[in-house]
Amino acid sequence: MFSDEEQDAPRKIGAARETQSGAFQRLYEMAFPILFRVSYRITGSEEAAEDLCQEAFFRYYEKNMVFPNPEEAKYWLIRVVKNSALNYAKRKERERKAYQRAFREAEKKTETGEGLLIKEETRLEVEEALNKLPENLRTVLVLKEYGELNYKEIGRILGIREGNVKVRVFRARERLAGLLSATGAAGQADE
Repeated sequence: MFSDEEQDAPRKIGAARETQSGAFQRLYEMAFPILFRVSYRITGSEEAAEDLCQEAFFRYYEKNMVFPNPEEAKYWLIRVVKNSALNYAKRKERERKAYQRAFREAEKKTETGEGLLIKEETRLEVEEALNKLPENLRTVLVLKEYGELNYKEIGRILGIREGNVKVRVFRARERLAGLLSATGAAGQADE
């Protein structure tokens, strides 16, 4: 016959799995919105952003990662998603350039109204200006503005001091404003 301890073992294992599952669910609910915003701003695609977030959680779960607290797990996931999104964006840019070279087609723009056109042009100008920033400045600005993270969190993700993050964000905003004002001046001169 089995001892009481041996009979309780399956129940204890089930309870441990339930606790682990609940912790994973809480982490998912806490981190997913931030991960999605960061990856969406880098990739520009909702579908890709969602896939990258799911992939990061899958890696976390598959590797059975253990962190001292949920915040550390969140920062690890943000780093994974940021790197995956940057790789995705670079790959898509290479594909786009290869496609243009192969077919020599100009990008088509659809006009559905003056307001939508102006909004789209503005978004494209900001996106182009953002892409012209050096990667270290672009990354902190994306994490700050689109990821809605504070300086301390960004510093932990990038492995730099909080003061360095503040300087980079300030410089990124200055450069972005300069690029946008130069684009606006060029656009007015064309008219």
